[in-house]
Amino acid sequence: MALNGRSTSVHVSAERYLNHPTFGMLYRVAPVGESRDLYATLYAQRIFFLVTLQTKGAIFEVIPLMDARHHAEQNLSRARRVSVEEHQRWRQLFDQTFL
Repeated sequence: MALNGRSTSVHVSAERYLNHPTFGMLYRVAPVGESRDLYATLYAQRIFFLVTLQTKGAIFEVIPLMDARHHAEQNLSRARRVSVEEHQRWRQLFDQTFL
């Protein structure tokens, strides 16, 4: 992005939320794949979902804690290859969610 002739980078927030019809607000824990993300319940017991976004809505698939942790660890590995800042941002969310 250019602003006043200078090049700047745009920071995209990793924070993303969805509203589940039964469990309420979910927060994104990690991207999993194309149009798929790992989400967790915000207020209730820790329940994890693989969410596939489609043009007509979202598909919520409940997954066990260890599977959710595995997806989040894979995301940390990908983020480590991108940048230190990216890895630190995802590491903080990982620690808040799983430790």
